[in-house]
Amino acid sequence: MLMDAKITEILVCPLCKGPLLWNEKKKEFYCRSDMKAFPVIDGIPCMVPTEAREMKEEEIEELDKK
Repeated sequence: MLMDAKITEILVCPLCKGPLLWNEKKKEFYCRSDMKAFPVIDGIPCMVPTEAREMKEEEIEELDKK
């Protein structure tokens, strides 16, 4: 599933209001600043902070290499 570019431009992190990046492999949006990943459920981004997954610094660094 490819995420629509317009959606990625509009969505921001619900915690810090910073930009979100798309992780195609895991099909989720993530925030570098807060180190949180937000799932996409049935094609709909779930921006509820309590549903966000904690990310490790190594995971962010690996995504930055791509």
